[in-house]
Formats: sequence, structure tokens, C-alpha cells
Amino acid sequence: MYDVMIVGAGPVGLTLACELGLAGCSVLVLEREPALGSALRAAPLGRRGLSAASVETFYRRGMLEPLMAASGVQEVFGAAPEEGAPSRPRLGGHFAGMMLDGAQVDVAALPFRLPGSALESVMTDLEAVETVLSEQASKLGVDIRRGVTVSAVSQNGESVVAQAGADAHEARWLVGCDGGRSTVRRLAGFEFVGTEPQFTGYTMQSTLVDPEKLRPGFHLTPTGMYIRMPANGYTAMMDFDGGAFDRSQPPTRDHLQAVLRRVSGTDVTIGELHLVSSFTDRAMQTTAYRRERVLLAGDAAHIHSPLGGQGLNTGIGDAVNLGWKLAATVRGHAPDGLLDTYADERHPIGAAVLDWSRAQVATMRPEPFAHAIQAVVRDLIATPDGATYVFERLSGSWIRYDLGSEHPLVGRSAPDFCLEDGTRLGDLMEDGRGVVLDFSTDRRLHGSATGWEGRIRYAAGAAVNDLGAGAVLVRPDGVVAWAGDRHCDREAFEQAASRWFGGPAATGRTSGAHRESAPLRAGAARQ
Repeated sequence: MYDVMIVGAGPVGLTLACELGLAGCSVLVLEREPALGSALRAAPLGRRGLSAASVETFYRRGMLEPLMAASGVQEVFGAAPEEGAPSRPRLGGHFAGMMLDGAQVDVAALPFRLPGSALESVMTDLEAVETVLSEQASKLGVDIRRGVTVSAVSQNGESVVAQAGADAHEARWLVGCDGGRSTVRRLAGFEFVGTEPQFTGYTMQSTLVDPEKLRPGFHLTPTGMYIRMPANGYTAMMDFDGGAFDRSQPPTRDHLQAVLRRVSGTDVTIGELHLVSSFTDRAMQTTAYRRERVLLAGDAAHIHSPLGGQGLNTGIGDAVNLGWKLAATVRGHAPDGLLDTYADERHPIGAAVLDWSRAQVATMRPEPFAHAIQAVVRDLIATPDGATYVFERLSGSWIRYDLGSEHPLVGRSAPDFCLEDGTRLGDLMEDGRGVVLDFSTDRRLHGSATGWEGRIRYAAGAAVNDLGAGAVLVRPDGVVAWAGDRHCDREAFEQAASRWFGGPAATGRTSGAHRESAPLRAGAARQ
């Protein structure tokens, strides 16, 4: 019997599998598709943007460089800024098709940002992401089986069984990461609620007879939106038909041409149609993320329009949040209620993303009221405050979990602190453990931290910029769980460590379950 069974080998399921494998859990992944990769997941139709939050995840697990290589991106790490000069993030994105002017973003207003090693955002494709994650999962001993369709799910108080043809697969826990039309969600009886679609969207790769009639980029029009991307023949459009056409019938060249002409206001002609897919802005979320021993993550738990690329990034955030908590539960040292914090923390994030999607759709509607809102929004995002707000939402830097502390760092993704010897926080997180960074001169927390050896890595030294903190405790998902001042309170640290990592020197499968970590990457080389 496996510790955890995951249904779905997309980016979310594979990220979760890597997190669990890193913690020493036995993991089985069942995927319906018979092989890795497809035309819809490769560029250009599979092109996606990883937000800063997702890039941090790959960076912290040592997978950013392989991802860059698979994505054809040359520059992995940014050059250090001149001393005293703020580093500018890579800016981009849009709200309802209205492009963000990166020059207007107030970098100084971004919360607790340090000059880091990782890029702010990365353009990649689903095939590259899944290839890198699949290779990492295999190295960690994850069992990935493709061409397997789950038809039934049953559970008792001790395990979950997934039926696939004549085979019954059993695990202590099951996580559905099988997309917006999740079989696990349906079979396990999760309630799925939300709003119905306003439009049908299409992405296609085709040969245009007269491509000069479509302007490059995003274009919000009086009848919808169209996108002409730099990639050869890549076009997308959104038609406000109430979602009537999505998957109701195969989209023909004549139908797509009629939609494209209506939305673009041109008489552009589609020559040869190579590949097409459709989608809607249906916005739904499960009311719970767990039913006994079955959990959901990614699109299985929440779906919405792809505007702004929030789906992939929200799903990766789900997987990283859930992975270490489920692993601690499996290994027997999770404190009471730890697994429940997955839904407590991620359900509000999913709900907020759905509302962000709905707000864009409402702004795009082909009606006078929406057109008036568009004018207001254009004015707002042209200001530093407006542009910064939109960038925070797109990058994920707005996310802060309520962990019950007033310290402004707690609940946020940890800045990439750099010690004076060149070691960065990201260097210390590759093995999936928590990290305590002790900036004090007397290694004040060293004695306390040894009680969690195997679950928390201790590192001490002065930081290039400690943002006024004396020490920080960082969870395996990169979230600051506790922060102390210059005179660190050992008792407060121990309480926080017990809250998130269980009691000190806990029995059960603890440090022995952790795989040996790779040698630390040379932080000094990336200053």
C-alpha cells in the first residue's frame, strides 16, 4: 500500500508528487493520458507564464535551471544591481486585456522584496514544466503510471482504493489533481459551486491568409477580445456567447473565422487550421478541499477563466502548501490540525482568484456599462498605485496567510535572504525541510533548533540585509512561520516550531525518512 496516491500527472499532481517524494513518502501517480506531452501542451498553444511565486518554488527545489533549459530561456539568474540601486522585477501581464505598463510599478512598494537570484516570471510551456517535474519525481522514487483511467473511488478509515479497469490501487491518502473535469471530485462527492460562463474562448494555431489585418498583442474590442501572439499562427479570441459553444461541437474553420471576424472587427481570413482548443470563464470552487482521506488540489478544486494565467500558478501553490503537511501526517509527526490548515489557507486564495477572474470578465463584456468601466480601469492601471496593485496580484506577492502574528513577515513568502558567506535561503531549502535563519551574533537559537533536527535546518550568520529581523523560521513551502527581533525569544521560537513541525525530538519516521540533500548550490557565484 502506498502512502499517497495522486490522480493526474499535470503540473499540480507532479509538483505534489515531488514534494511527497522529497519527504520520503511512497507515491503512486495515475494519469489518464498514455504518454507525456501533446500538441496542446507544447508551444505555442501550451505556452504559459509562471508567476514569481511559482518561479520561487522551482528555485527553492533546485529545478529552475532545468526548467529554463527545457523552456529555451537563456538567462536563469539576474545580475546583481549596483550597490544602493533597487533591482527591478520583470514586469508584464494584463487585466482584462489591458496591458500593464511595467514602468509604472512602484518596486519600492512591493512587500519585503530583496534582490533575489530567481527571475520574477518565466514564460514556458506545459510540456516543459511536466518534463522537468516528471524527471524529478522519478529520481525521488515516485511511481508514475500513464494510460490509467480511474473509474471508482472508495475509502474507509484507514485507506483509499481507486479502481482502474481490473486493477485496484490502494493508498493511505488520495489527492485528486485531475483538472477542471475532475473524476475524483465527482466520485468522492465534493460539492462544486460558482458561476456559469459568459464567453467561449478559443486558442488556435492556423495559417492566416492576411495576418496583417490583426494587430499583434492583446486587443479588447467592443465585441470581445482577440490576441495575436508572436508565435507563428497563434491566435486566441473570446466570444461572449454565454459559453454555449465550448465542447458542444468541434470548432470548424468557418465557425472560427466567423468568430474571429466578429470579435476583431476585420475581414481576416483563416487559411489552414492546424490545431484548436476551447475554454470558458466558468468559475467554480469546491466548498471543501478534503473529504476524509481524499483531498483536491489545482483545477480539481477550483476552475475559472485563464485570463492572467492564474490557474497554473494557483495550482502549484496548492501543491506546495499541501505537500509537506500531508508528508508530516504520513510520517507521524504532524501536530494536531496541521492537515486542516491546507484548506484554511488555500481555499480563500482560490476564492480570491475566482473573483479576480470574474472582475476581468465583467470588465470585458460587450456592453456600454463595461465599456465605461474599461475607461476607468485604463486610467487606474496607468498610475503607479494601480499598476503596482495589478502586478502584486499577477505575481502572487499579495498572498499572505493569517498565521495569528502581527509581524509583517509572518504568513508571507520568505524573501531570499542572503548570508554574508553567499548562502541564500533558497540554497537551504532544496531538501524540502523547514529552515531557521539565525542572524544573531551569539547563535541564540542553535540549542533550541537541535530539537527539530531532520525537520528543520539551522543556519546562522549575519545577513546582507535582514530586513530588521533577528531570526526567521521558514516552513517547507517557503512561508515565514515566525520572525523574531534582534533579541530572539527562544520560547516563542519553540512554540512556533512545535505548532508547525510537531514536538521536538518526536518519535516515528522523522529524519530517517528524508532523502540526503544535494550539496548546497554555490550562492556566492550568484551575487
